[in-house]
Amino acid sequence: MTRFPDEIGELAARVIYEFSAGGLMVVTAESCTGGLIAGALTEIAGSSAVVDRGFVTYSNEAKQEMIGVKAETLAAHGAVSKETALEMAAGALAKSRADLSVAVTGIAGPGGGTAEKPVGLVHLAACRKDGRSQHLEMRFGEIGRDEVRVATIRVALDLLLELAQAE
Repeated sequence: MTRFPDEIGELAARVIYEFSAGGLMVVTAESCTGGLIAGALTEIAGSSAVVDRGFVTYSNEAKQEMIGVKAETLAAHGAVSKETALEMAAGALAKSRADLSVAVTGIAGPGGGTAEKPVGLVHLAACRKDGRSQHLEMRFGEIGRDEVRVATIRVALDLLLELAQAE
């Protein structure tokens, strides 16, 4: 069993409970978190009724091949961008049976950052089958690789809950 901070476990349990009650399924598309969002969700009993699948698309090739991110998007905006996160979320949703998706792409560090895209920059996106989507840009700073990833999981779970409740 993976040990997530209590707050992550509580948020994941809330997602599983609320999605199960609403008959909703979720799909994840993860880069910088490497499947940890899906992992947090599947730690919760009853998650099989809610979690359809998860895509770990760490490389640009995986983003393109698995969930249909366009090469032009990656060339124009880079892997860590609003545009890529939104295409990841839309692509994961299209390649699943889920009602909602969440996607994350970022720079967890400790290296890999630039002045324009520093360590701690994460783009998150969520989509619904009805076409609504949401994007967040987070700048967590150089708080450490694990801390960036945990903070990203927290925001992703909150984003799923928020979009699920949107009417």
